[in-house]
Amino acid sequence: MEYDAKVKNRIKRLEGQLRGVLRLMEEGSDCRDVITQLSASRTAIDRTIGVIVSNNLIECVQEAYENGEDSEEKVKEAVNLLVKSR
Repeated sequence: MEYDAKVKNRIKRLEGQLRGVLRLMEEGSDCRDVITQLSASRTAIDRTIGVIVSNNLIECVQEAYENGEDSEEKVKEAVNLLVKSR
């Protein structure tokens, strides 16, 4: 699977968010601020996982359709990936 620029940019933003969390910790910021930023990072990670799985699922279903294969197994795999990510 190829990852497009949008997905890579999401990861770069996440990297920046996590560096920001580390900076807050190093500055001795209030734990509420740290937790708020960590929670935002977790949400961004969850959304990125969703985007990657859905993009992959689309590719797999299209490929299965083109090859005359059943795509049900691919859908099950995608659901399992999402379940594992939580």
